[in-house]
Amino acid sequence: MIPVLEIGGTHVTAALVSPRTAAVAARVRRPLDAQARAGDILGAVLRCARTLPAAPAGARWGVAVPGPFDYAKGVALFAGVGKFETLYGVDVRAALLDGLPGDPADVAFRNDAHAFLAGEWTAGAARGHTRAVGITLGTGVGSAFLADGAPRTSGPGVPPEGRIDLARIDGRPLEDVVSRRAILTRYAAGADVDVREVAARARAGEEPARRVLDAAFGALGAELGPRLAAFRATALVVGGSMAESWDLVAPPLTAALAAGGWPPAGGPSPGARRLARAVLGEDAGLVGAAAAVGGAAG
Repeated sequence: MIPVLEIGGTHVTAALVSPRTAAVAARVRRPLDAQARAGDILGAVLRCARTLPAAPAGARWGVAVPGPFDYAKGVALFAGVGKFETLYGVDVRAALLDGLPGDPADVAFRNDAHAFLAGEWTAGAARGHTRAVGITLGTGVGSAFLADGAPRTSGPGVPPEGRIDLARIDGRPLEDVVSRRAILTRYAAGADVDVREVAARARAGEEPARRVLDAAFGALGAELGPRLAAFRATALVVGGSMAESWDLVAPPLTAALAAGGWPPAGGPSPGARRLARAVLGEDAGLVGAAAAVGGAAG
């Protein structure tokens, strides 16, 4: 079993993953404050890891973490992203090697969106697809482009660095249009609600809530459609907290993808263009983190 960590904006998860079956065991999840001091963030990560039962001695750990991050060196580069900015310039690899249980041999880092899609490609919604794209919708928008199981950060349809959050919609950063912050800014106007409440109101028939969500996911589809066509993707897998409202995400996203030149065909055939909600949940990132141990990080 491979010990792994998945570090997110609100939580950290430690687990053991079987590289043969992609099974996840001994999961431990703890809250994480992305605005805390560097020492407190790293301390919370290490405390979570130390509660993992039977972490193998001398193991190589896989770690999924959001960017910007130097995945080869293990150095945090968070700046201007609203989270983990106290870690800027910190050698996270050295901190983990010094504090992880079992005297680890090394730590292999992987972008969290790449880990998510690698997990879904291995055992989830992208399985059987040669070229797939993954999008995570939550506090921000993460992305990964995968061809033959390897991440792509350049080429036809691929945004700079493979990061769709660097794209612009009508001259504005994509996350000013599609993100938790963007949806609440457009809908709430200072009201104390979250995206879950906006979704609940949309389901109840409230037109302003429906319009805001349709506009956000429609804009995302309009941006992604031409890129998916150029990349020759046969699968788009959507994960993250907003994917839990799939009944509200899928219709405007599907329509905009089709208008942009990538109509999802549906059906079980791996060769058909498929828009799908992630099926592994958090396990996708954990499985992808474990895969980084056996291959190149990034």
